[in-house]
Amino acid sequence: MSENATVLLAEDNEDDIILTQIAFKKARLANPLEIVRDGVDALAYLKGEREYADRKRYPFPMLLLLDLRMPKVTGFEVLTWLRDNPRLKHLPVAVMTSSADEPDVERAYELGADSYLIKPPNAETLLALVQRLKAYWLILKDRPGHVEMIEASVRVLNNLPP
Repeated sequence: MSENATVLLAEDNEDDIILTQIAFKKARLANPLEIVRDGVDALAYLKGEREYADRKRYPFPMLLLLDLRMPKVTGFEVLTWLRDNPRLKHLPVAVMTSSADEPDVERAYELGADSYLIKPPNAETLLALVQRLKAYWLILKDRPGHVEMIEASVRVLNNLPP
């Protein structure tokens, strides 16, 4: 992933948050990992509202890791809002959830998820998953214009010069 490109983790389970943080460190990802613990905060972060209005402190992410089963607003609702927003709809979203139910998988992809990952039970397996995310990012970078488009959108949303 681009050096210093923020990854937003929308996750309400403290154990999963800790496991993800450990996996990022073990995978040697230099990317800052910002964490929100419910769908309301995920939307506020993406919109740049409340405390998240300070884009120097809370930069717009290059990737969203999204749990589906969050309080207040679900991951499905966050994904729907994101894909309905013309300025944000190109943000890569990797759903990370414990649900392997086929209707959840189908719905997530129908709503525009870029990938659907089942949360692993331990840090070692999560490390492998994070390494797959790293590989996924490299594949995205190979798509002509895709990363440039995302980076340009992030610069605009973070009020940075081109």
